[in-house]
Amino acid sequence: MNPDAILQTQRADASMLAVTNSRSARPHLLRQSPWDALLVGLALVHGALLVLVPSWPLIALGLWWNANTISHNFVHLPFFRSRAANAAFSAYLSLLLGFPQRLWAARHLAHHRGEPFRWEPVRRIWLVEGALVLALWAALIASAPRFFVTVFLPGWLLGLALCHLQGHFEHTRGTVSHYGRLYNWLFFNDGYHVEHHERPARHWTALPASRETTELNSSPWPAVLRWLEHFSLDGLEHLVCHCAWLRCHVLRVHERALARVLAKIPRPSRIIIVGGGLFPRTALVLRRLVPDAAIVIVDMREDRIEKARPWLDGNVEFIRGFCTAGNLPKLAGKADLVIVPLALRGRRAEFYCTPPAPHVLVHDWLWRLCGKSVVVSITLLKRINLVQP
Repeated sequence: MNPDAILQTQRADASMLAVTNSRSARPHLLRQSPWDALLVGLALVHGALLVLVPSWPLIALGLWWNANTISHNFVHLPFFRSRAANAAFSAYLSLLLGFPQRLWAARHLAHHRGEPFRWEPVRRIWLVEGALVLALWAALIASAPRFFVTVFLPGWLLGLALCHLQGHFEHTRGTVSHYGRLYNWLFFNDGYHVEHHERPARHWTALPASRETTELNSSPWPAVLRWLEHFSLDGLEHLVCHCAWLRCHVLRVHERALARVLAKIPRPSRIIIVGGGLFPRTALVLRRLVPDAAIVIVDMREDRIEKARPWLDGNVEFIRGFCTAGNLPKLAGKADLVIVPLALRGRRAEFYCTPPAPHVLVHDWLWRLCGKSVVVSITLLKRINLVQP
């Protein structure tokens, strides 16, 4: 969405929210929603904990959590009717987090507009908050220098690192959402990141109602843990792409297993491979085993398709789309044989229960035996199950 559209939707959402709230009973102090009282209360609890039981884990985790919940929501929709109350709460958050809230707000809103952050226009605004933060730090250094060096500073730096990690993985492959219930309960729907970017002025309580249904822009991991995707099946697939020895190994074991399975069924004339992007091992093997068959690869990500193309010589058809057992015939047409990957995004059970072709080969974990089955590799913990209607 371009910057003008973002600004228009922000104004529209803010106006609608204001009209809705004006018709509903809510505390006079709050501007947006009664639920914001919860965030204000938690900000006060955060400050009390830092005073009563300070520790570097509390400082780090508190900074990361607050910056992505209370502070983030306050940036987009200030909580109070009164400008003075908003200014006071902004100053309080600055002391709580260790950096000027107004500076963070200017930087974050520039990110939403798709513009580079500029220091000069906000210098006067955040100067007072910056002075408050420096005064607090000076007081800590003077009264408890050891605590500042060994507890506060390490915790603060770790908290900033967690915030950077969060921001990086929220956008590392485009804007990505996480729909896990626990995370969104603890972080006040912060996981609805695609939806938030569509309309940044939408209140956090309204984000679940506008959930995007596409699997392309979602992740099973919260942003701060999304680096674990590199150790997932997709991450291992990238490793195979860059290691010649691994490529030879996976091609050899898959060719042996597929040859045994294909011997159990009539020779296919049209084969659909679901999710064959990145390193298209199945297509490469089938080109050797059934060279006269038409092969179609269906993958939901264009970048994966583009990485798969150089491995093949052009005699394979690629279709971009999110594939299920129900929509596969409509998306890619009929086939004699459908092959489903181990790293399927979606419900594997559908392909077992309602096979979309006369013969379906489902790559599955070694311990999931179903029907006629062939082990691919014990070291890869993988087998192929043959499913027939």
